[in-house]
Amino acid sequence: MTIMDWNNLLSEERKRTSSTHSDHRNGFEKDYDRIVPSSSLRRLQDKAQVFPLQKNDFVRTRLTHSLEVSALGRSFGNLIGKKLVEEGKVKIEDFSRKISALLATVCLVHDLGNPSFGHCGETIIQNWFKQWFSKDIFSTYKGIKTLTQEQKNDFIHFEGNAQALRILTRLQFLNDQNGVNFTYGTLASLLKYPHSSSEIDSTKGKSYSKFGYFQAEKKIVGKIKEATGIGEKRHPLTFLMEASDDIAYYAADIEDGVKKSIVRWDEEYKAIKEKLNKKYSKGFKFLDEQRDLAEINKVPDRDLVNVQNFRVWAQGEMFKACADTFMENYDAIMNGEFDKELLEASNANDIKIILEEIAVRLIYPCKEVLTLELVGHSVITGLLNMFIEALVTDEGKYKSKQVTGKYYHLISSNFKYIAKLDIDGKPNKTEQDLTLYDKLLLVTDFISGMTDSYAVDLYQTLSGVKLP
Repeated sequence: MTIMDWNNLLSEERKRTSSTHSDHRNGFEKDYDRIVPSSSLRRLQDKAQVFPLQKNDFVRTRLTHSLEVSALGRSFGNLIGKKLVEEGKVKIEDFSRKISALLATVCLVHDLGNPSFGHCGETIIQNWFKQWFSKDIFSTYKGIKTLTQEQKNDFIHFEGNAQALRILTRLQFLNDQNGVNFTYGTLASLLKYPHSSSEIDSTKGKSYSKFGYFQAEKKIVGKIKEATGIGEKRHPLTFLMEASDDIAYYAADIEDGVKKSIVRWDEEYKAIKEKLNKKYSKGFKFLDEQRDLAEINKVPDRDLVNVQNFRVWAQGEMFKACADTFMENYDAIMNGEFDKELLEASNANDIKIILEEIAVRLIYPCKEVLTLELVGHSVITGLLNMFIEALVTDEGKYKSKQVTGKYYHLISSNFKYIAKLDIDGKPNKTEQDLTLYDKLLLVTDFISGMTDSYAVDLYQTLSGVKLP
């Protein structure tokens, strides 16, 4: 089994060579600085973490969640980097600084491709295409014979992870076809699932439930794998990105549930303590002291204060356990033989199980979440009906006097420019040259990139419910 090499894993090479002027930043710090001002990142402020379309400012959005994940990732980088250097496993200058910067960046963008209405939005898009491809009328569309099964799978199994890579390498347009032109090291770490949709439900060999890139990005992914030496393996830092995400949302979702008065914290805390006190007695002793102090001082919103203290403690326990698990399985991770989530394999998996049970029992099925998910279903389904029908039935003339042309011209000019790039990234195509695959990507790029509020507003406007 080939062992991955950190000199390759931390590749600062980019598709487009950057300027050569001296800079105090390493390549991964530059990546972070490139994405922070981007519109793709800003849109996450109006994309749901758990609760869509919130009028208040106190529950997490996809952006605030990503910031929390980024902070955890940076801390993992500092801790793991120092441990690996101290133990003589890595001899690279500024190693800890580099991997902490890389993790801060990749954790910040890990949800960049999530559509409006969160993971529910992913499922809506998947189900829409499953039904659309099975309809009899589908066989009558022009260009149907050019659509491969692998290309169909990109939509049937639509993935926010794959869309994130597409945004970073193409759609977040700066001045050419290379997107934000991240380092290959950062892009490789983003590949949580380093395989394409063609390996979903495969009848040969190992099959996967999720994938990491669309057929359109197959060429750039080949370059990423070659430059970093990951092949078909996960980048080691991907495990820490995944752990940062898990640690952030398992505890934070409960806190948001308390804020929304969905979770009665006193009741849940007593049940959690009863199950975990024997193992974490020191931690619960501290938490009880903080609860008593809040009561004595008559602190307002005591449930919220108490659950925040619990979140900090729980995340700390999960963080330490995941770091230990990474170090204990380091050789297997570097060989590509470790295939579990760090948190699941860690000594703190019992905390995760309890938090997940509360969320599944109380938060995800609550009336507000379910109602807004139904709104999301109507909105995304409606927009796909409108835009897909318009683009696939038009032969590429898209005249603004015709209905199909009107829909086409509503799509972002940036996405249309990207759709007309040829395989080498040159803008040589016309509207008439767009394949059916190009058109479907164009619509999913447009709709999945919408914020929750914009998607609702556009759907209502095009449905005649409100005036523009």
